[in-house]
Amino acid sequence: MTDPQPIRVLVVEDDPVAADAHVLYVNRVQGFEVTATAHTAAEARRALDRTPVDLILLDLNLPDGHGLALARTLRAAGHRADVIAVTSARDLAVVREGVSLGVVQYVLKPFTFATLRDRLTRYAEFRTAAGEATGQDEVDRALATLRAPAPAALPKGLSGPTLEKVTRTLQDAAPDGLTAAATADTTGLSRITARRYLEHLVTTGRAARSPQYGHVGRPELIYRWLPPS
Repeated sequence: MTDPQPIRVLVVEDDPVAADAHVLYVNRVQGFEVTATAHTAAEARRALDRTPVDLILLDLNLPDGHGLALARTLRAAGHRADVIAVTSARDLAVVREGVSLGVVQYVLKPFTFATLRDRLTRYAEFRTAAGEATGQDEVDRALATLRAPAPAALPKGLSGPTLEKVTRTLQDAAPDGLTAAATADTTGLSRITARRYLEHLVTTGRAARSPQYGHVGRPELIYRWLPPS
């Protein structure tokens, strides 16, 4: 018995570093394979003309146009690939528009490998559903596979927006890392609060800490964002 063909993915991302990370993430998920990468809408159109794909991982902020405008032109040209939108925008009007253009999932930046893996796995389950539904419940279950589970509750006293701010700050400081004091200065948080968020990132496996020596007294802890492995 031969293995099923992998789901072919086009990664469209204007930032080359982010694009490389997305390619690495996708290729780590069983059943998926990146077949092309594009940094602009024009490159994406050319790539699709050369290589058919099943799924587009689409950044919405491209240098030569909005990602949804690209999706619209692709639909008009007969391209039927599904789309997972990658964006830092929170505009729900954009989300609604995307649904009509074949956007099956949204992933908000910054995201971890685990987040994208969950979205891709759910998409693969939805894609492989076959046969005729016996009733409304079965249709509902098929559609439910695309929905992300409710986010895990943060520890008491931590908030999602602040965690995102600390996460971005730590990512921007890679690979050198930051102390809790430096993170506090950058984010406007107190040092104690910044350390709580940094420790949460360490606990969840998204950051690492190590002592920094060289000064008299106790060494300071340096927190570093963990790149995808």
